[in-house]
This record gives sequence, structure tokens and C-alpha cells, in this order.
Amino acid sequence: MTTTPEQTTPESMSMMDHLRELRMRIIRSSLAVAIGFFVFLALYDPIKNFLTQPYRNLCANRPDFKCDGSLYSLGPLDGFGARMKLCAYGGIVLALPVILWQIWRFVVPALSKKEKRYAIPFITSTMVLFSVGCWLAYWTLDKALEFLISWSGTDVTSTFQVTKYVMLVILMMLAFGVGFLSPVLVVFIQLAGLVQPKTLIKQWRYAIMIIFVTAAVITPSGDPISMMALAIPLSILYLLAVLVGWLLVRNRETFA
Repeated sequence: MTTTPEQTTPESMSMMDHLRELRMRIIRSSLAVAIGFFVFLALYDPIKNFLTQPYRNLCANRPDFKCDGSLYSLGPLDGFGARMKLCAYGGIVLALPVILWQIWRFVVPALSKKEKRYAIPFITSTMVLFSVGCWLAYWTLDKALEFLISWSGTDVTSTFQVTKYVMLVILMMLAFGVGFLSPVLVVFIQLAGLVQPKTLIKQWRYAIMIIFVTAAVITPSGDPISMMALAIPLSILYLLAVLVGWLLVRNRETFA
């Protein structure tokens, strides 16, 4: 009887077995991304309307901006490029649970029983925090656009190219989503023993400063509203992550 990679232990698996399992995980993740791509492709118009709703609301509420909420294609490839980019990034996001699951299944044989029990909470918290970050980026999009358009000056008609607008929204949501994963990293480095919780507590001022600087750098729009909308929640999440890490480390030492 043949043994599948999932039935073998790290000690019994050869290098070729590890490579075959890695290939299987990559193929499954790629298929999930492809399925997500075609889902977004089929629902492109509703998704595009959803992403442009903040811009249309802003134009309706601010007639002095002289915009009607429409997007323009300035070249024959603009519309196609916008559709492909949105579907590609959307496919990755939609396949994120599958990708995380495949990563976990690949590394789980090398984990101890104590480490395995943290896997599901880490994966769940990663998905939740990423989704919250994307939602926050979308919620603040109209305010960021209002700031950017207002700085264009008076008597300036705002006309957005479809490719650039779609990419701005995608990058904003990715920046917020990835940024919101930092608390998971903070908890992980405490559990791994790389940094002691008391060290993170002592250096909290430097951590907050780094968060604000990082938020200013990774925010695609560069406006202060988006930066503050990202930096303030991340600062709160950092303190909560230090507290969670401290509790987990203390409990692990208590029951060790």
C-alpha cells in the first residue's frame, strides 16, 4: 500500500516526498486562486460598482468637485487591464483560506502538539484581521478621495482613469489588510521566544512611532486620513497583541 504525504511523518519522508507534497500544496493553492479569479471575472460589474460606490457618493455629496462618479478608459487596454488586475488580486484574496490551510498542512508534521493547537487560532485570526483591514480601507475610501480631490484646487474637474482607480482601491485594501496582520506577528514572536513580552512593553513608544511611519509609507494614497485610519487601530492592536502574547507565554510556563 502506498503512503501519501499526509500519512507520513517528518522522519519517514525523504526529500523527494517533501518536494512532492510541496508541489501538491502549490497546485491546490493555484487552483483555488484560479477559481477565485473566475468568480471575480463573472461578477466583475457588481464588484466594480461596489468599489466605485464611495466615489459616486462623494460626487453626489460634493457638487463643487465637478465629478459625476464615472470612470474613463483612456486607451483600448485600460478596461481589460483593470478587469484582469481586479480579478487576479481578488482571486488571491478569495483563495486565502485555502492557501493558509495548505501552508498549515505542509508545516504541521514538523510541529509539536503544543504548537499545533495554536495553528487554527492563528489562521482564523489572520483571516479575520485581514478582512477587517480591507473593510476599514473601503470605509475610509470616500474620505481619502475627498481629501485628495480637495487638494487639486478650485475649478479642477476630477476625471479618474479606470485602471488607476481600481489599482488604488486594490492597493489600499491590501495595505490595510496586510497591515492588520502585524498583531499576529507580534504574538508569534512572543510564543517563539524571539522577544520577551516585557521588552515589547518597555519599547511601546518606539513601536507606536514605527507603526505611524510604516502606515505613512505603505498607504498608497499618501493622505493623512488613510494614514491615521491605519496607524491608530494598529497601535491599539499592537498593545492588545502584547497582552495576548504575555498571557499565552505565562500560561505555557505555568503548565509546562
